Amino acid sequence: MIPAAFEYESPRTLGEALALLASRADAKLLAGGHSLLPAMKLRVAAPATLIDLGRISGLSYVRNAGQQVAIGAMTTHAEIAGCDLLHAASPLLAETATHIGDVQVRNRGTIGGSLAHADPAADYPAAILALDAEMVAMSERGERVIPARKFFTGLMTTALRPSEILTEIRVPKTVGAGTAYKKFHHPASGFAVVGVAAVVKLRRGNIESAAIGITGVGVHAYRAAAVEAALRGKPLSAIATAAEKAAGKVEALGDPYASAEYRRHLAEVFTRRALEAAAKAAGK
Repeated sequence: MIPAAFEYESPRTLGEALALLASRADAKLLAGGHSLLPAMKLRVAAPATLIDLGRISGLSYVRNAGQQVAIGAMTTHAEIAGCDLLHAASPLLAETATHIGDVQVRNRGTIGGSLAHADPAADYPAAILALDAEMVAMSERGERVIPARKFFTGLMTTALRPSEILTEIRVPKTVGAGTAYKKFHHPASGFAVVGVAAVVKLRRGNIESAAIGITGVGVHAYRAAAVEAALRGKPLSAIATAAEKAAGKVEALGDPYASAEYRRHLAEVFTRRALEAAAKAAGK
């Protein structure tokens, strides 16, 4: 199908993009385009203006930032998956990136575009939550840092304001912890029917702490706080029982491929698998 008519802007600087965003009614930002453009072709989305961020220099990078790794919002999934710094300092995000789409999607899609789109079946949100990452949003008023736990607010909605552009993601270094991402792929789209990211720290053979992010189950990704509490200070043998709390009080989604009950079951299974894999990595 052909999208509705729209104006196209291609700013060369972040300042120009912010000014356009503030001055244009019903404008949408274009990053990788793998989510927005199909929606426009189906007339699900019909923005009056597209602001293409692709020509803005300085928004694609992965760099050391003290106790964190800073990632530019226009960094592609492929760049994240192959980044030596992330593999060494915070491998969960790199592992998660390998599960996204196919080769074409990974080479064109961006982490900022994916997170701002906030698809309930996207992969990154689970990892971002498990890592307690920070999102950096810019507007003409300045910079705002949004904790991952407050970023995803509903179905395809985030804490970003209409005048803001997501410019950077900061993830903590997880040296000394074990991490893993386990996913049940939708066979057609490759999205997560359920995806679970886990960060596990061990102390004397017991679980000192566990952080678990789950995507695909509800209208947005969430932290499995009940599982985390059930594991704190417990032996590894507690994982299976704790994983039963993975879906908790979440209102699970249902569709022709996977019912709500099935998603709840998958949440338990893949939480167990992610925790076991992360604990194994932590013990090395």
